[in-house]
Amino acid sequence: MADQDRDLTVAELRTGMSQKIGVNSGLDATIKFVFENGEIIYIDGKSTPNSVTNIDNAADVTLMMSIETFNKLRRKELNPMMAVMTGTIKLEGNPMAAMKLDQLLS
Repeated sequence: MADQDRDLTVAELRTGMSQKIGVNSGLDATIKFVFENGEIIYIDGKSTPNSVTNIDNAADVTLMMSIETFNKLRRKELNPMMAVMTGTIKLEGNPMAAMKLDQLLS
């Protein structure tokens, strides 16, 4: 994702993820981000081509956080495991699917 130093909006994050995922990311999972303001990023890594939308579908794992938290993760200023353990990120569903996100954030 471009411009590592500034905070990106949900729309910019969605666009950046879509570019990183491409046709087949190898995720083999559905992942949903729900932000405090109600915006959603839904990644369908099971369909081909993979897709990134703002549709509120059921997912293998749902991660709830603020946009600020996501930007800190993206810049590597926050450890994802610690964020989950401290409640900064709330996780519902399969934690193994969430671990596949590292390839999108790197």
